[in-house]
Amino acid sequence: MDPRDQHTARYESGYQPGNYRDPGYSQDRGYGQGHGYGQDHGYSAYQQSDPPDRQSRQHQGPDVNIGMFVGGVIAAAVVTALAAWLCAWIIEIIATRVTESGEFGVWNPMAQDAYWFAVVAFICTLLAGVLWFLLRLGTPSPELFFGWIVGILTAAAVIIPLALSSHLWVGISTGIEHLVIGLPILSLVRMVGAKSIVPQ
Repeated sequence: MDPRDQHTARYESGYQPGNYRDPGYSQDRGYGQGHGYGQDHGYSAYQQSDPPDRQSRQHQGPDVNIGMFVGGVIAAAVVTALAAWLCAWIIEIIATRVTESGEFGVWNPMAQDAYWFAVVAFICTLLAGVLWFLLRLGTPSPELFFGWIVGILTAAAVIIPLALSSHLWVGISTGIEHLVIGLPILSLVRMVGAKSIVPQ
């Protein structure tokens, strides 16, 4: 037994681990407290805190692909403008042919020409896209509110010309034109918004 190192007692004959009472011997010097393995401060702190991706999700904006949404709204505006122009052109042809025949009297032309309705349709579609995005930012169900708002405005745009126009033909043709503008906006902008949502 080396008097300078009491741990050599384990090599003596008759040694039993339970009889050795050195308080420092029972401590595992390689894995004890204060040596990194006993106190896993970094791991416990990481478990208590939220994951980085969860913290980043709490501060991010709406889950919409802006580039795809803007491109889709512009394409929907072009389609709506073309539909409005085509509808106005067809109505003008019908009114001209009926007036030339003289069998049903004189049908007055529309309140505006076809190009004016096309421009209005393009601008209204862009505004509808802005409305959908704002509803996505601040409402729990943007598709539902968007459908109600656009539906009510379309119904008003159809009914008001019928009630206020001095000529019945002008009121009917303008109401039909407004309906042709409102229906594509209601369907296309909602579809573009739904397709532009990024899944998380």
